[in-house]
Amino acid sequence: MPETIPHTDEAVSASPAVEQSSGTTDPQQTFADFDVRADIVEALAAKGITTPFPIQALTLPVALRGRDIIGQAKTGTGKTLGFGIPLLQSSVAPGEPNPDDRPIGKPQALVVLPTRELAVQVAHDLETASAKRPIRILTVYGGRAYEPQIEALEKGVEVVVGTPGRLIDLMRQKHLDLSQVRTAVLDEADEMLDLGFLEDIEKLLQAVPSNRQTMLFSATMPGPIMALARRFMKQPTHIRAHDPGDESRTKADIKQVVYRAHQLDKIEVMARVLQARRRGLSIIFMRTKRQADRVAGDLADRGFAAAPLHGDLGQGAREQALRAFRNGKIDVLVATDVAARGIDVTDVTHVVNWNCPDDDKTYLHRTGRTGRAGKKGTAITFVDWEDLARWALIARQLGLESTEAVETYSTSDHLFTDLDIPTDAKGTLPKDRRTRQGLDAEEIEDLGGPDSSGRAPREGGRGGRDSDRGGRGGRDGGRGGRDGGRGEGRGRGEGRSRGERRGRDEESREQTADTESGGRTRGEQDGEKPRRTRSRSRTRRVNGEVVAEQSTGAESSSTGPEDKGGSSESAGGSSNRRRRSRGGRGRSRGGSSNGGSES
Repeated sequence: MPETIPHTDEAVSASPAVEQSSGTTDPQQTFADFDVRADIVEALAAKGITTPFPIQALTLPVALRGRDIIGQAKTGTGKTLGFGIPLLQSSVAPGEPNPDDRPIGKPQALVVLPTRELAVQVAHDLETASAKRPIRILTVYGGRAYEPQIEALEKGVEVVVGTPGRLIDLMRQKHLDLSQVRTAVLDEADEMLDLGFLEDIEKLLQAVPSNRQTMLFSATMPGPIMALARRFMKQPTHIRAHDPGDESRTKADIKQVVYRAHQLDKIEVMARVLQARRRGLSIIFMRTKRQADRVAGDLADRGFAAAPLHGDLGQGAREQALRAFRNGKIDVLVATDVAARGIDVTDVTHVVNWNCPDDDKTYLHRTGRTGRAGKKGTAITFVDWEDLARWALIARQLGLESTEAVETYSTSDHLFTDLDIPTDAKGTLPKDRRTRQGLDAEEIEDLGGPDSSGRAPREGGRGGRDSDRGGRGGRDGGRGGRDGGRGEGRGRGEGRSRGERRGRDEESREQTADTESGGRTRGEQDGEKPRRTRSRSRTRRVNGEVVAEQSTGAESSSTGPEDKGGSSESAGGSSNRRRRSRGGRGRSRGGSSNGGSES
């Protein structure tokens, strides 16, 4: 049941709401019933969007009056248009009436999000809603070159959508002017908190005029987010939306199954899950980047159109995978949590947790990728033996009916019946069902940034594949790529290529072979004189008296020194070896230097 709780600034923290009202959303309502601009209504209708979702129906009447809002709803319930429509309606595009004499070209609205993928998706939704107006929307995030973003800001934009890091950079460089912003939106605020962006968010809000409208949306409301709202919002209206009869924190449209699968049998189970009837796009969440690469490769070898998505990929490669996923060229995305945050694709039917999630919030965000926009979805969680206690705790926190993880193998009958899998499904996809074009069918875009394609270079330690710097250097060092090799010294970036090292090694071996076989190096055979070895003399003293003078050079190495007991052949050889290790070379280029040997 949708619920709206308007309350004062003090009520945001934890105190009871001043006033509470509730009601259900009328399924016959349209966006036009909320006094939304006709051009926005037409643009949404052209995409088949006519009826608002509960969070939208509750948000629009308040937001269109310019009030501050704290929106709390489950992931995938349509928050974007809840703040996007008021944001667009209050903005003035070039050529439109401007009663407030706003400087056209300066950003009038700012939307801050935690990830690049979410920024791209939100900007796309805003462009869809403003298709009938000349509103200019700019998306800024890391991984792309600065120049196109700076050029767009210089030409003028009305709405800026971006991630905190790049927004701060552009603001410090004096390219992003937030002095004319009338609406500021913080989406997925709890995720920005988890990613450590709280300080950046505060800097951005401090740069925006105080008479702005602020809208904050979050699936959960941890303490720091409440403190942020108290500091930067003015008597916000707290809006929560949930469906009648659905008191759990997960969505009722998602079927949830939990299996206790053997580590070595997971890929076999997964191959059968991906052959379920009526399966659409699917996302498999992994704990590590290496796992994502390995599982995506295994599934591709079995005939599935799968691709990895994680932070080690360059931005161009990440966007290539997302475009291929949205366009249906691949239907399986193997992703880590951060990389997949903000994926808003309505056709995702299955979400799989390859490992037990770390906590209940991670589970909510993962499973929220399916069952979006009122559609049905399936969430499958694999729980290892050592994670049974953790899963039981998560299930209790989420209010799930069952906390048991059923022991499951790739041949278990309940696996096929639970997920509607054909009984003849095996570990590979039949060739007649391999109809997807694959990742390579989607072109990779050159974004002009330092990590636009391939794997992103790591900061410090070992370098990425695209780095041509060698050595165990600092931030720009690391082990180089194919042309890098180990550098000269641990802190230097320039490294020798493998070809150069191989050539030097071969030349060294040839010189050694020539010396051992003929007693002379190649230079001496060509008539060149050998380079003189540095000669040094040492004076040995005992109780202040000179005992012996030793010459460590190559010319005087033919005679062994005397020891305390006199001269002997063995003693001379031993001293020569000590002398060679301390100072000059004990072997001349022409022959042996052993003290007792013949010249």
